[in-house]
Amino acid sequence: MNKRMVAVLALTFSGAVWAQTGEFWFSAGESLLSNPGLGADVVGTSKDIQLTDGFRFGFRGGFNQGRRFGHEIQYAYNRTQLQYNDQGGAQQGMAYHQVGYNFLLYAMPEESRVRVFGTGGVHFDRFNPPGTTLSSGGGETKFGLNYGGGVKVHLAKFYGLRFDVRRYETPKPFSLPLAQGWLHQVEISAGVGVGF
Repeated sequence: MNKRMVAVLALTFSGAVWAQTGEFWFSAGESLLSNPGLGADVVGTSKDIQLTDGFRFGFRGGFNQGRRFGHEIQYAYNRTQLQYNDQGGAQQGMAYHQVGYNFLLYAMPEESRVRVFGTGGVHFDRFNPPGTTLSSGGGETKFGLNYGGGVKVHLAKFYGLRFDVRRYETPKPFSLPLAQGWLHQVEISAGVGVGF
């Protein structure tokens, strides 16, 4: 590559490189589920076995590229109950882990103290039924889509708060008979973070 080409590329991408700022967030909140029926053991209805609402906490790391858009990678731990409606509503604790990538589009430029954003992305959920863990195996992974929005408030030069509302669309795990549609999850969370 000649020197002239290197100079053109450096000038072309220099603005994007200098505009990037990193962020790291911890968030916690609720995981609200709709269409939570996973199916039936043998014969019954699509709601004989279902997931319940629960709590979640997680981490998000990302960077802003340009003044009005950014990228984010996230991990969340979701705690729910596997409820057996065909057995009087008995419940067993269950977890699912969520990992994803999101694109963020901001309504305000990067230097604003308050930044409203919309987001969309892809994720996968690792569902671990009762008696299994992420490390022991026995779970099932499903890929899905998510979208939503939120607001970030910068309190000081490096510290801030954020509030998110997101909807996750994921195929149902475990392939039980009579399962219908996808699992719909709404995240309502608040978080604290640092920028660098």
